[in-house]
Amino acid sequence: MTESTDESLQLTPIKSGLSVSFEFFPPKTAAMEETLWASIERLAPIGPRFVSVTYGAGGSTRERTHATVKRVLDETPLTPAAHLTCVDATRQHVDAVARRYHDAGIRHIVALRGDPPDAKSRFTAHPDGYQNAAELVSGLKRVADFELTVGAHPEVHPDARSAEADLDNLKAKLDAGASRAITQFFFDTGVYFRFLERARAAGISAPIIPGILPVTNFAAVQRFAAICGASVPGWMAELFQGLDDSPDTRQLVAATVAAEQCLALARQGVTEFHFYTLNRAELTVAICHRLGLKGGATRSGAQSSASGA
Repeated sequence: MTESTDESLQLTPIKSGLSVSFEFFPPKTAAMEETLWASIERLAPIGPRFVSVTYGAGGSTRERTHATVKRVLDETPLTPAAHLTCVDATRQHVDAVARRYHDAGIRHIVALRGDPPDAKSRFTAHPDGYQNAAELVSGLKRVADFELTVGAHPEVHPDARSAEADLDNLKAKLDAGASRAITQFFFDTGVYFRFLERARAAGISAPIIPGILPVTNFAAVQRFAAICGASVPGWMAELFQGLDDSPDTRQLVAATVAAEQCLALARQGVTEFHFYTLNRAELTVAICHRLGLKGGATRSGAQSSASGA
């Protein structure tokens, strides 16, 4: 029989006021819709601060996004946040979409510049539209007193002229009225903390919430990371090597990697996490369980607390 050691205490979940939010995308088919709502039902008892619903490239999912956030508001105890971009749209059009959200009872918007429908092309602002996310934030604040969340890029946005320019852009979005930023996914915790240190040195005091992507398909993550400028560590490639035809093992490895990432962040003061669920509940539920988040759900407050980091 092996003797117990103090190291076993590391398996105890962290229970120091951690909070989470979840991201979903609007379903395209009846089967995908069934999967989405099963996932929402499975994740709701965790009690996320909010759940966000994406807005397809070029606004391609506008109606499905609206229908999804409205159903979340009407049929669940959760607080929804609608994504909104300024791709291929006039200011008048974007403002009308925002007013429709407000009229429906949606008070939280994730304001993003957005990507063009063709992933290979570069963003070009509509001549009568918002030129960037900072302008979008200012415009939405004129429409209504929305709570606004924006994006941040620890490894620099692919379109940014430099890391400094990218940080200036983040500051402009927050100065325009956003209350927090959620990062693009990353896998090296050092990337997040170096970015956070630079942001604080630049005078950014708003919460910068780490975006966590549980890996369900490693090849797809590699492709997406190449597009958005995120790095994938070599050790991760080695972990997932040979698991293409072993979904159960792949799920176990994915949950372990993401949980350890969250625990490493939490041990250094992070208290809030945003999960890119890809409309699947299993991995996110397992990770939250490891973090000690298992409680019942209530109508979650729209105002998010600052990250402890």
